[in-house]
Amino acid sequence: MKQGIHPESYRFVIFKDMSNGHSFLSRSTAPSKETATWEDGNEYPLIKLEISNTSHPFYTGKNVLVDTAGRIDKFNKRYAKKA
Repeated sequence: MKQGIHPESYRFVIFKDMSNGHSFLSRSTAPSKETATWEDGNEYPLIKLEISNTSHPFYTGKNVLVDTAGRIDKFNKRYAKKA
């Protein structure tokens, strides 16, 4: 691994999923002006996320069903052989 290319200012940061309120503590170098208090009573910088693994359909198993029947009908209608 190359020396001197990785940031040295890693600190603990709270990441909060704004869609469902789930929070987790991790290390990051991302800047933040907001802070929040974690379960241990300490205050950490807060990074707000729009989506995380707890709310993403791929990870939750709640995938939106695609209207494949409508697409197939549309395809057949457009490219059907005209006899």
